[in-house]
Amino acid sequence: MNRPVNFSAGPSAIPLEVLQALAADMLNYKGTGLSLIEVSHRGKTYEEVHNQALSLVRELLKVPESHSVLLIGGGATLQFSMLPMNLCPPNGCADYVRSGVWADKAIAEAGKIGRVNILWDGKENGYTALPTPAAIKASPNSCYLHITSNETIGGVQWKSFPEAAVLAADMSSDIFTRPIDVSQFGLIYAGAQKNFGPAGVTLVIIRNNLLKHSPDSLPSYLSYAVHAKANSLYNTPPVFSIWAMKLVLENLKAKGGIEAAEKRNTAKAAELYRAIDESNGFYLSPVQKEARSPMNIVWRLADENREAEFLKKAAEAGLEGLKGHRSVGGCRASLYNAVTLDGVKKLTAFMKQFEDAS
Repeated sequence: MNRPVNFSAGPSAIPLEVLQALAADMLNYKGTGLSLIEVSHRGKTYEEVHNQALSLVRELLKVPESHSVLLIGGGATLQFSMLPMNLCPPNGCADYVRSGVWADKAIAEAGKIGRVNILWDGKENGYTALPTPAAIKASPNSCYLHITSNETIGGVQWKSFPEAAVLAADMSSDIFTRPIDVSQFGLIYAGAQKNFGPAGVTLVIIRNNLLKHSPDSLPSYLSYAVHAKANSLYNTPPVFSIWAMKLVLENLKAKGGIEAAEKRNTAKAAELYRAIDESNGFYLSPVQKEARSPMNIVWRLADENREAEFLKKAAEAGLEGLKGHRSVGGCRASLYNAVTLDGVKKLTAFMKQFEDAS
């Protein structure tokens, strides 16, 4: 099968080896005669997969013992609400940086729970830049400072992070793609459907001393403390997604871990940004160079009327998922871990051919 190169922003590319492993074991998992998604989540067969997934997160991200690793359903969207529910008391206030569409969504949900203080707002510049970390100062008495480490729609990424007593980050689109110092964060959350598996499971890494802030009045599923105490098995977990996540993380480890992934991702991004910047204005990146994301690269054609033609011919050439988000238009290539450098070179070769033929 000649598979297209998948540049979709999410759900997105999964390593071919992982898809093949899932297919091979789907009907008969490790000789049990049953699929893993059929067996009890309280049994040893699934428990082994579950604990291996948690262990791989700790190993690859170098998660210190001061933090708990949780696997929760609901996507990052649920975390927009769970975060303030757990960490902000009544009448408390949380700091947010509005860096893009996803930060804005997090702000909107948090505003339904309590008071929100916007420290920096990138909406006026069209979400094409980021502040320096030093320019972001947490408010006195704020419950936490929230950032979105990488904005998939605007194509901006924090290269380093602000300091705060409790720094919280949505890392849905760049976790496992570069080394991070987990100890710098009070809480990290990430939906899986970018770099560590299919949609259905959300990773939460939380500093243990913050678990005591989860109010007893919360519905049980919405409490970080409940999930931590139950080893993320309070209810039936998203078994398939966690199984796939384990395989993706094993694949990442076998390929050299996060440090090696960062080198590959840097090379992929350099290849595509070079094609944009050396096109003599045929392709245009709207993002400030210092803030450019290596994960989600956005661009326009100087003649925007030709973008539909570009996208159509790209799809015909086996290059899928290049249409920009419906809210901004244009083009976007998401270069997550599973996208290869060869795949990116196929895109840049097509871009050059399209340019030359114009």
